Amino acid sequence: TELGVERRFVPESCPRAVRPGDFVRYHYIGAFPDGARFDSSYDRGSTFNVFVGKGQLIVGMDQALVGMCVNERRFVKIPPELAYGSEGVPGVIPPNAVLHFDVLLIDVWNSEDEVQVQTYFKPDKCPRTVQVSDFVRYHYNGTFLDGTLFDSSHNRMRTYDTYVGIGWLIPGMDQGLLGMCVGEKRVITIPPFLAYGEDGDGKKIPGQASLVFDVVLLDLHNPKDGIAIENQLVPESCERRSQTGDFIRYHYNGTLLDGTLFDSSYSRNHTYDTYVGKGYVIAGMDEGLLGVCTGEKRRIIIPPHLGYGEEGRGKIPGSAVLVFDIHVVDFHNPSDSVSITVHYKPSNCTVLSKKGDYLKYHYNASLLDGTLLDSTHSLGKTYNIVLGSGQVVLGMDMGLQDMCVGERRTVVIPPHLGYGEDGVEGEVPGSAVLVFDIELLELVSGLPEGYMFVWNGEVSPNLFEEIDQNHDGEVLLEEFSEYIQTQVDTGKGKLAPGFDFEKIVKNMFTNQDRDGNGKVTAEEFKLKDQEAKEEHDEL
Repeated sequence: TELGVERRFVPESCPRAVRPGDFVRYHYIGAFPDGARFDSSYDRGSTFNVFVGKGQLIVGMDQALVGMCVNERRFVKIPPELAYGSEGVPGVIPPNAVLHFDVLLIDVWNSEDEVQVQTYFKPDKCPRTVQVSDFVRYHYNGTFLDGTLFDSSHNRMRTYDTYVGIGWLIPGMDQGLLGMCVGEKRVITIPPFLAYGEDGDGKKIPGQASLVFDVVLLDLHNPKDGIAIENQLVPESCERRSQTGDFIRYHYNGTLLDGTLFDSSYSRNHTYDTYVGKGYVIAGMDEGLLGVCTGEKRRIIIPPHLGYGEEGRGKIPGSAVLVFDIHVVDFHNPSDSVSITVHYKPSNCTVLSKKGDYLKYHYNASLLDGTLLDSTHSLGKTYNIVLGSGQVVLGMDMGLQDMCVGERRTVVIPPHLGYGEDGVEGEVPGSAVLVFDIELLELVSGLPEGYMFVWNGEVSPNLFEEIDQNHDGEVLLEEFSEYIQTQVDTGKGKLAPGFDFEKIVKNMFTNQDRDGNGKVTAEEFKLKDQEAKEEHDEL
């Protein structure tokens, strides 16, 4: 004559128990005391869904469900006075029958419920939270209140990407995502009237089901966002900032907002080299590289509409916000010329270097970021060249002009006047701006342009006869070389400084040997001023 309730399983966690007025979903097996079944929700493949305490159930069941937890299992004995009484249910339940029910509670909610949010991880830094009209990318596991999994973005290995607060989601999820930080993890519990309602989704979600979403937010932006720049290191000295049209070399680490690395120039041990503001890189990077200094480190945060858009690329998923931590190594403009800064010039500075002069100098060579490339000091000897003869890069030929002995200067050479796009393998990176700190130690004046040998006095009127020592009317290379050597040794003549003696003499001899037979005759032999006069007469 009394209601009997046996709690056969009670879960450890019971955040909520059934109260009158709640709506419940439960499975049951209905049987008589002899064990014969008269009904089962399992056989129908769907839970029994009903309000508790509103007269929609037999009195005994209304009472037995109160206080139950989700996943709790109860064995209920209901006397006929609290069941179907003396009338029973024709063809199913006889009069005055005691009923046994094996009940498993699956779901409980109330029409006054709201979305419940439980945050179980929040990053220390949260510069921005989800607002209405933001676009988010998140992973989730979707379960019912009893823990049954019905969907998971993790299983598809693809985030769920959507706008928030504009009706693209069920209302409860629209509410539950608001205020989240990137990296935050929260559990969002949604009653059915803010989810899929009485009908469910027609697939895996039944009608009147409460939903539980375990969410981790990976990405967040708004279509109105521009790029964001965070300066991490700006050099104290910044004489020049990058502009549209400049060519820049920089290192970077590229990550997603959640910190996932998708690319790094450091891993390739090679800078990324590109023009700025010319469309060679994504729009957000084009903008973010403007106004940087050499040596500067900055973080550039790029929304997807200024990055790789909805489609993404490679390891970058669609609609992803990109974070680039960059370090500017150098930049230049194709219109740049050599830059010269004089640090010291002797008071007596009357002899200036010019084309053809033989120079001895020390230098330290580095990149714009200070990386040392080479130094004559470490070798313990000077670097020696003939200025303007192509023995050094064009920018150095220009940078050494008009310098006096003892002068110290810094010469900055853009790559198109240095080693160009290819650089020097293992020594100078391609497209690198070079910085030379130079001290000129010695200067030997060269000869007038076009001359390899000049006389210090009057030229003998019988020059050919003097060279032709055996007077056979022909001068061989050996005779010519011996004569020139004598003139230099006695101070009567001067060779162009900085060149190999044998090469100069052979070049001079070849110029005189006009028929190329290895001999010079009196008819072939002409001084340079005589050659110029004949050419003038012919013109």
